[in-house]
Amino acid sequence: MFAEYLKAAMKRARFEVLEDDGSIYGSVPEFPGAWANAPTENECRRELEEIIEEWILLSIADHDLLPVLDGIDINTPARVCYRDSAQSSALI
Repeated sequence: MFAEYLKAAMKRARFEVLEDDGSIYGSVPEFPGAWANAPTENECRRELEEIIEEWILLSIADHDLLPVLDGIDINTPARVCYRDSAQSSALI
C-alpha cells in the first residue's frame, strides 16, 4: 500500500523551470515544505520522490495526519497506551 500511496503522491508533482538558473523545481501541493531542485526534470523527480517518501515516513512516526490520495488512506488509527498500573489510557 505504501508504494501505491507514494505513486499517487508523485502523480500530483508539479515541475517548473526556474528563470534564474534554468534548473527544475518540483513539489507536491499536498505535502507542504517538501520540494526538490535539480538540473533536469528526471533528476528532480527522483529527488522529489525520495523527499516525499521521507516526509511520509516522518509524518507516520510523528502520528501526523496524512492526506488521502486517490482513495488511499495510510493513516493509522490511534493506539491506546496504558501508562500506569491503574490502566488509565492515553491516546498517542
